[in-house]
Amino acid sequence: MTRDRGVEKPGMVPPQTAEESQTSLLPPGWQSYLSPQGRRYYVNTTTNETTWERPNSSPRTPSSPGPQRNFQPATVNGYHSSGTPVHQSEPVHMSLRKPTGDFQNPGSPSPGKKQSKESTITINCVTFPHPDTMPEQQLLKPTEWSYCDYFWADKKDPQGNGTVAGFEILLQKQLKGKQMQKEMSEFIRERIKIEEEYAKNLAKLSQNSLAAQEEGSLGEAWAQVKKSLADEAEVHLKFSSKLHSEVEKPLMNFRENFKKDMKKCDHHIADLRKQLASRYASVEKARKALTERQKDLEMKTQQLEIKLSNKTEEDIKKARRKSTQAGDDLMRCVDLYNQAQSKWFEEMVTTTLELERLEVERVEMIRQHLCQYTQLRHETDMFNQSTVEPVDQLLRKVDPAKDRELWVKEHKTGDIRPVDMEI
Repeated sequence: MTRDRGVEKPGMVPPQTAEESQTSLLPPGWQSYLSPQGRRYYVNTTTNETTWERPNSSPRTPSSPGPQRNFQPATVNGYHSSGTPVHQSEPVHMSLRKPTGDFQNPGSPSPGKKQSKESTITINCVTFPHPDTMPEQQLLKPTEWSYCDYFWADKKDPQGNGTVAGFEILLQKQLKGKQMQKEMSEFIRERIKIEEEYAKNLAKLSQNSLAAQEEGSLGEAWAQVKKSLADEAEVHLKFSSKLHSEVEKPLMNFRENFKKDMKKCDHHIADLRKQLASRYASVEKARKALTERQKDLEMKTQQLEIKLSNKTEEDIKKARRKSTQAGDDLMRCVDLYNQAQSKWFEEMVTTTLELERLEVERVEMIRQHLCQYTQLRHETDMFNQSTVEPVDQLLRKVDPAKDRELWVKEHKTGDIRPVDMEI
C-alpha cells in the first residue's frame, strides 16, 4: 500500500545547523523535530513527552513544556470537541503574532489580520498554516503511520451533517477494540460450551450397554473402545477448563476499567478544546473592540480637521488611549489563545501516542492468547490420540481362531459324532 499524496510529509527537512547536527548526541529515546514556525523541539519516544528545551544526558527526565509555548499542529485541518456541535462557516483568519503599535493607527487595517490571511487559517477555533503558504513541516514520526500525525482534521459524519473530530475517531477505535476483545471472549465461551457438552455426551455413551455381551479378544477390544470414550471425555473437560482460565478469562478481564479511562481521556481533551474555543471568542471580541475604537478615533480625527477645538483634541486623546488599550487587550487575548492552543496540541500529541501504545498492547495480548488456544488445541489432539492407542493394540491382537477355541471349550456339548443305526 502506497501513501496518498495528500498525507505525504510536506517537504524535506531544512539543512541542519551546527546545533541541529548534535541531535545524534541526544539521550536515548529522544528525537528532535521542527515546529511549523521552524523552532526545534524534542519528543521522548518512550514517555511521549515533548519539550522545547534540549534534553541533556542526565538521567533526570526533562519537564514537559509549559503552557506558553506557541506550538501549532502539523497539518491544515480542524478539531471538533466531543459532544459539542460546531457550525463551520467561512474560514476566519487570525494572526498568532502579537499586534504591533500599528493597531493605534486608525487609517490602516490591522496588520495582524493581513498577515494571518497570508499565513494562517482558523477552522473551528484552531489556527493552522494557510494551505497556500504552508511552511515545510516534518511529521512527528516520519517513518510510521502514527496516530499523532494523521488525526488533526475533522471528518464528515457519514450519519449526519456534522463532523467528527480526529481524536474522537481514535477514541472510537479504542472502544471498538475493547468490544472486539469482549466478543472474542464470548466466542471462546461458546467454544467451551461445545467442549463441555461433547465431553458429557462422550461420558454418557461410554456407559452404554450395547454389544456388552461380545466375547473373546474382540469383546476386550470393544470394551476398550467404550473406555476410550470416557478417557476422551476427560481430555475435553480439561481442554474446556484450560480454555476458560488461559484464554476466555484473560480476554474478558483485560483492561476492565478501559471505558472509564477513555471517558476521562475524552473529557480532558474536550476541556482543553473548550478552553481554546473560549480563548478564540475572546480574541474575536477584542479584535472587534479594536476595530470600533479605531473607527471612533478616525471619526474624531476627521472632526478635528473640520473644526479645531480643545474639546475635539481632548476627545482624540481619549479615543487614542482607548484604541491603544484595545490593542493591548487584543495582544493579551492572542497570547492567552496561543497558550491554550499550545497546551491542547501538546496534550493531543501525548495522548494520541498513548492510544497508539495501548492499541499495540491490545493486539499483542490477543495474539498471545490466541496462540495459547492453538497450543491447547494441539495438546488436546495429542491426548485424544493417546486414548485410542490401547484400542489399536487390542485390535491387532484379535484372533478369531483363538476366540473360537475358547468359546468351544466353554460351550461344547460333546465331541462324539453320530453313526449309522444297525438292524
